[in-house]
Amino acid sequence: MVNNQDMSERKDDAVGRIASLYGLTPKVETAINQAVMDNEKRRARTLMAPLHPADQADLIEKLPLEVAAKLVRMLGDDLDAETLTHLDEQTRDEIVDVMGMAALARQLPDLPTDDALNIVEELEQDERNDVLAALPAEDRILVEEGLSFPEDSAGRLMQREVVTVPSFWTVGQTIDFLRNEEHDVGDFYLIFVIDPTRHVLGEVRLSTLLCTQRPRRMSEIMDADFRLIPVTMDQEEVASLFRHYGMVSAGVVDEDNRLVGMVTIDDVIDVIDEEAEEDLMALAGVGDASLRSSLRETMQGRTGWLTINLITAVIASMVIGLFDATIEQLVALAVLMPIVASMGGNAGTQTVTVAVRAIALRQLDNLAAWSFVRRELLVSFFNGIIFAGMASGLSYIWFGDADIAMVMAVAMFANLIVAGLSGTIVPLGLLRLGVDPAVASSVFITTITDVVGFFVFLGLAALYLI
Repeated sequence: MVNNQDMSERKDDAVGRIASLYGLTPKVETAINQAVMDNEKRRARTLMAPLHPADQADLIEKLPLEVAAKLVRMLGDDLDAETLTHLDEQTRDEIVDVMGMAALARQLPDLPTDDALNIVEELEQDERNDVLAALPAEDRILVEEGLSFPEDSAGRLMQREVVTVPSFWTVGQTIDFLRNEEHDVGDFYLIFVIDPTRHVLGEVRLSTLLCTQRPRRMSEIMDADFRLIPVTMDQEEVASLFRHYGMVSAGVVDEDNRLVGMVTIDDVIDVIDEEAEEDLMALAGVGDASLRSSLRETMQGRTGWLTINLITAVIASMVIGLFDATIEQLVALAVLMPIVASMGGNAGTQTVTVAVRAIALRQLDNLAAWSFVRRELLVSFFNGIIFAGMASGLSYIWFGDADIAMVMAVAMFANLIVAGLSGTIVPLGLLRLGVDPAVASSVFITTITDVVGFFVFLGLAALYLI
């Protein structure tokens, strides 16, 4: 006879094998959730163990907060420290509160310095002091040094663990050093060749090292054409360098050009994702909202932009109000004018989206900016001709009035030109003023195209149709 406990253990083993092969599947997720709800601590730990830290983080983010907190308490110190690095900021704050500062301090030494610093810098000052006080002295010094660098700089992004060797070492000595010594570097792709003052003389790729005969010296095989990143460089600039040159890893140097750490591609991917998410959320006007945001936080993130949109809508309505007598005499105007405004708004959004992306990728210098403006104006010109013809044709079929069709054509053409022009000038102008184009551009574009569209359409109608 097979008892229920044996059957349950076999079932958990099967689910565990699925997790090790395929990561977080609905079956695995359901099994872990049920184990937590049934207070089966051992089963929950068994099911979580095969999951990659990224999958563990995904599961924690999906679970309701009370269930996720219960799971974290069940895992205790068995919670993989790397899991914390994969959580979004808001969820990580909640999980850290559940863990407590003492447990967090026990986990941090298992992480690379860049990941540990990323967690510590988001804590409240009193929590940060408690964690730093509980860290081993060596780790505390590295984290405190990292906190001394500017926020969102390469100094905050880099990891301090690097592999360095002197130039007179041979390939054989270097390989033996890597094999025989205990290193806490994690994944690395470059070996830095330095002088006694930690100035970088060159870089050696691991592939080059492994494919070279042992007697050759590192100075013979090192790449002397390398790029180093200043410790104060903004993380967006770092990401741009990695993207532009196809870099996988790069050394970071202080103001005296001494090697202090390295940035790797996994950190740069996080920066790119973070910046892209910020731009996307800013364009939508929803701030830092997430699925776990409270009602109050969500309201705060959206109410401000909705208020601004209300003001701009009132301005557009005031323009319409100037021509209320004209609209009363010709109902067709009320039917057609939203088309003009909508087309202008969409055309402006298309242009501003391209502009914001180009700005984020550092593609718009002075020469490229004027070339971009000229190109978008040409696109707007030809689109204006095409859609002016289409809109006037539809207006004539709809209302059978050639004068209305002509007014519609002129208004459509004018608004698409204005949309293209404003979609380029507004984000570039905001950039010059030091304002994030992703945050403010859409509001200005919508206002401009609405006001111009209504004013031109209704103004022409007042002049030539009434």
